[in-house]
Amino acid sequence: MKNEALKDMTRDQLEELIQMYCKNWLAMDGVWFQSVEKKFGMDEAMEHDVNIWRQFTVIEAKKIKAFLELPEHPGLDGLEKALKLRLYSNINRDEIIREGNKLIYRTLDCRVQTARSRKGMEWHPCKPVGETEYSGFAKTIDDRITCRCISCYPDITDQGCACSWEFTLNE
Repeated sequence: MKNEALKDMTRDQLEELIQMYCKNWLAMDGVWFQSVEKKFGMDEAMEHDVNIWRQFTVIEAKKIKAFLELPEHPGLDGLEKALKLRLYSNINRDEIIREGNKLIYRTLDCRVQTARSRKGMEWHPCKPVGETEYSGFAKTIDDRITCRCISCYPDITDQGCACSWEFTLNE
């Protein structure tokens, strides 16, 4: 059953609602993480975070792939389209750069790290989560795509962004 209230909303209202839903999703992600972090420490929170993302990224990718009606092997074009529809894409500032059989995805402004900084907390050491998340997402979109971390906290090599990931199509 569809929500009847959505039919009466303008495009601007619907876009604002999507933004709100994405922010709410990210807030829930942060709330559970900080709860575990506070009670059991960062290592325990990170272990659960990696496990959760291992599953969630596949769910998200499958739903986006179906929504876009992508073929089994949509390549980097399909990955680019899918990355633009992730929950993060509506609330983080990012960019996609294409270089031959590679796609570089850079998060220029990350709401998670910005929020942790604002609260005086140490940055989220998201590299292990990102490796699980981005490689799992890409493999679900097209199993020929591999992912490599270019820069992600705590291993920052690119000061111009929060994180950077390289996707390669292996044909």
